[in-house]
Amino acid sequence: MHQDKADASFDLSAATRLLGEALAPWVLDLGLSVVAIETTTPAGAPDGWEPGAILRMPFSPRLCREGGAVSGQALMALADTAMVFAVAAASGRYRPMTTVDQTTHFLRPVAAADVLADARIVRHGRTMSFGRVTLVNAADDKPVAIVTSAYALL
Repeated sequence: MHQDKADASFDLSAATRLLGEALAPWVLDLGLSVVAIETTTPAGAPDGWEPGAILRMPFSPRLCREGGAVSGQALMALADTAMVFAVAAASGRYRPMTTVDQTTHFLRPVAAADVLADARIVRHGRTMSFGRVTLVNAADDKPVAIVTSAYALL
């Protein structure tokens, strides 16, 4: 169960600031951008809508393993970072947190394309938050990986 409506004070502007202020320098090297922060149920949303965030990781040959596919490490870092923003969206603010668990199911490789991470909060509590991230190839909108995560809120 998740909050029906998250605190809307954490918006796209706050998320963009957070991107530059709270992340490790090597995460910034991924070139991530925040596409959307969703804190309240949009009109026409399906039942079961969940607060979250959408981030974009631009394609770079530096992120690829031999053969030209984006490395799993880069994809997992994208998913983990997207969940930080989803937790902040559900909380209405950024707060210190740590990843407790992350399980990634890789579905297909992605090469020469940006990757979008759609992170959603499945359950948000006082001390723990649980979520899922769908990573998609931005060029063809096909899923690349599905990630489930748990975060301890500090």
